[in-house]
Amino acid sequence: MAFSIPFFLLTLLLANTAKAAINPLSLSCNQTPYPELCNSMLTTTNLAKQNVQAGFRELAIRATLARAQLAHQIASEIDMSSMGQPTKAAWADCLDLCENTITQLNRTLSHTSSHDDSQTWLSAAIANQQTCINGFLDLNSSFHYPSSPFLSHNISNAVSNLLAINKAAATAASGRNRKLLSDAGSKFPAWVSVADRKLLQSSSTVNANIVVAQDGSGDYKTISEAVAASAKQRSGSSRFVIHVKAGTYNEQVEIQASMKNLMIVGDGIDKTVVTGSKNVDDGSTTFRSATFAVDGDGFIARDITFQNTAGPQKHQAVALRSGSDLSVFYSCSFKGYQDTLYVYSQRQFYRNCDIYGTVDFIFGDDAAAVFQNCNIYARKPLGGQQNTVTAQGRTDPNENTGISIINSVIAAASDLTGSSVKSYLGRPWKQYSRTVIMKTNIGSLIDPAGWLEWSGNFALSTLSTLYYGEYLNTGAGSSTAGRVKWAGYHVITSASEAAKFSAGNFISGDSWIPATGVPYSSGV
Repeated sequence: MAFSIPFFLLTLLLANTAKAAINPLSLSCNQTPYPELCNSMLTTTNLAKQNVQAGFRELAIRATLARAQLAHQIASEIDMSSMGQPTKAAWADCLDLCENTITQLNRTLSHTSSHDDSQTWLSAAIANQQTCINGFLDLNSSFHYPSSPFLSHNISNAVSNLLAINKAAATAASGRNRKLLSDAGSKFPAWVSVADRKLLQSSSTVNANIVVAQDGSGDYKTISEAVAASAKQRSGSSRFVIHVKAGTYNEQVEIQASMKNLMIVGDGIDKTVVTGSKNVDDGSTTFRSATFAVDGDGFIARDITFQNTAGPQKHQAVALRSGSDLSVFYSCSFKGYQDTLYVYSQRQFYRNCDIYGTVDFIFGDDAAAVFQNCNIYARKPLGGQQNTVTAQGRTDPNENTGISIINSVIAAASDLTGSSVKSYLGRPWKQYSRTVIMKTNIGSLIDPAGWLEWSGNFALSTLSTLYYGEYLNTGAGSSTAGRVKWAGYHVITSASEAAKFSAGNFISGDSWIPATGVPYSSGV
C-alpha cells in the first residue's frame, strides 16, 4: 500500500488554498459539505490536469485516495515500539482500517459499478476513521490519537464530500434500479446465485470443498485451519464451501477481505458452535473482540451459532462482526451480551436468524442491514443497565445505510422474563442514526417510550437528525401512543414510505417476497 508523492505536491494537496483562483471546480465544490477542503484538494497543478480526462467525480475520488494512501504510508513508518499495549492494539486497527478505506475508494473508481454500489463503499470508508478512534477510547489509551495520520488528514471530511458528489451524480443518472430479489417466489436476493440458493435451501449435507471435524473425520480439526487452506486450494473467485460438523469450536476466526465468496455451513443452530470470549475489559478493542469476523465479500453462513461468552460484566464483546458486502446469514444464531452482532459495513441480509444480547446488541457503523423473519431476544444485563436492541452509527446524511428489521419477533430471553429491567428498541449511536422496525411482533419487555437517548450533549442535537421509524408492528410492546416525541422519530403510516426500507429499496433490491409475510412488492 506504499504511496510516494513529491514534497511540493504534498504541500499543495494538504494546504488550505483559500486564495486559489476561481475555476470550474468551485461550482461543484460549493455543493459539498466541506467546500474549502474540496477546493484545496482539487486545485493543484497535476490534479487539475487530470480533470480534463477524468471529470469532477473521478478527480475528487483520486484526490481523496491520494490523501488516504499518504496517511497510510506515514502511519506505517511510525515506530510504535515504545508505546503501551493498548495503544499498539488500537494502532493496529487503524492501519487495517486505513487500508480498507483505500480499498473502498479504489472500488468507487470502477466504471462498471453503479452509483448505489459506490455509495455503499463510500459509506464503508467513512466508518473507518471513527472505528479507529473508538479503539483508543475502548482501551483508555493515553496516546493523543487526533495526531494519528489517519485522523489528521481530514479523510473523513473528504469522503463526506464524495458521498455528496456521488449522490448528486446518482440523481442525475436516476432511473436505474438494480434488483435484489429476482422474483416473488424466491427467498433470497438476486445477488445470491442459483447454485448458492440450492446450498442454502438444501436439507442435506452440502458437497463441501473442505470438511472440519473435531473428531478427526474431516480434513481439518479447526475452522481457522480450513479457512487458511481455502486460500491455497481454491482457484479464482468461485464459491468455496467449508462444512463444519457438529461441535463447539473455541477459536477466533477471521475471513480476510481477499477471501471472497466463502461459505460456512454447520450442522444446525446450537449443534455447530463457534465460541470465544475476547472483550474490551480484558484488553481487546471492540473491533477485534469478535469471535468470528468476516471482511471478504459475498460471504454466506448457514446453520451455525456464533457466540461470545465473556458475559455482561465484561461489557463490549462481539460474537460476529461483518464488513462483507452482499453477505447472507441464513438460519444462524448470534449469542452474546453487550455488542453481540456488529453489522459493521456494506450490504447484509439476515434470514431466519436468532440474536441474543443486552446493550446495543445489534449495532454497527455503516452497514445497510436487513433482518427478515428473525427472532431477537433481550437477555438480563448487569445490575443498573438497560437493554437496547440496536445502536446504529450513521454519521453522514448521504450514507445509504441503516438497520431494517422486518417481519421478526422482539422478545425477552428466558433469563429476562419477569424482570423489571427496562428494554428499548434502540438508541442513536451517531448523529444520523437510522433504524426502522416494520411488521414485527414487539413484546411487552419494550418500554412504552420505545427508544432511548444516548448520554451527553451529543444526544440533544441528534434527536432531530436521526431517523427512527415503526410501521404496522404488533404485540404488547408495539403501541406508539407513548413513544418518544423526537423530531427524528416517525410513526410510518404509508406503504410508500415504508417501502424505502424494504429489501428492494434499502439494499438495492426489487421487492419483499410474499413468503416473508411483509406486504410489499415492487412499486409500493
